[in-house]
Amino acid sequence: MKVDFDGIQAFVTVADLGGFGRAARELHLTQTALTRRVQKLEAFLGLKLLNRTTRRVELSAVGREFLPQARAMIQEMTAAVERLRDLSQQATGRLVLACIPSMTTHVLPSLIRRYASAYPEIRISLLDGSSLEVRHAVLDGRADLGIALHADAHPDLQQQALFADPLVFICRSPHPLEHAPSARWEEMAQTDLIGVSNFTATRIVMDYQLARRGIRLKSLYDVQHHATAINLVAAGVGAAILPASTFEEGDRPGVRKIALTHPVVRRRVVTLQRRGEDLTAAAAAFKALMVQALKSRRD
Repeated sequence: MKVDFDGIQAFVTVADLGGFGRAARELHLTQTALTRRVQKLEAFLGLKLLNRTTRRVELSAVGREFLPQARAMIQEMTAAVERLRDLSQQATGRLVLACIPSMTTHVLPSLIRRYASAYPEIRISLLDGSSLEVRHAVLDGRADLGIALHADAHPDLQQQALFADPLVFICRSPHPLEHAPSARWEEMAQTDLIGVSNFTATRIVMDYQLARRGIRLKSLYDVQHHATAINLVAAGVGAAILPASTFEEGDRPGVRKIALTHPVVRRRVVTLQRRGEDLTAAAAAFKALMVQALKSRRD
């Protein structure tokens, strides 16, 4: 589950200030943008948090119950950012981050934006490559910190679990499964699938887990990268099985993300650093921000 911190902050600010106008000024947003954030949060929750009239805004019964929890979440995130800012006296210079490409579609850009806001003086270099390439970059000292998929232990590497990333079914309307809350792997046999390279770590994880259960899939199209598969699906060419973190609902008109079950197949995303060595202050600050921000994605 992805927590909508922007929406929660918008809701708390409207509730605290008693209206959208003052809340929009406080958050330096237009009222339209603020309203969209609150509406997106309400749609995600499937509940009405605010009752709006032409004259006033009032909390719904659910909104009154949710407000203390929402306020606590914002305070926790604010405190985490403040702790990171406290490190900024030391966190200067350059951060070299190695990561798998699938993390650069959604997860990493938002993290880098937050980090750059807290540490504008730090220059960030990004090395994107396969999990194996990320491991080598960290081992060789070319990267301060790595983000890759879980692999066998290495004596010179320390890996720490970051989050579990389930594989999901991506299809474009119209499709027989477009309104299904979930789908089974057996149903994929009836679909024109876009297969992502057999040599990616994600594909290896998927094939291994399915083979254990006697499930085999055939692809009609083959590509090298997740982004290419998403582009083809959006164009109406086939459907794809991809990590959930690579696509968010609303990214492409008419494209749906559907949970895959029986079994649920997850890839485990980890951080990598050299064993026995302290992270630089810049890398430690980024890791702390990342662990906190991705807390909601963990099992």
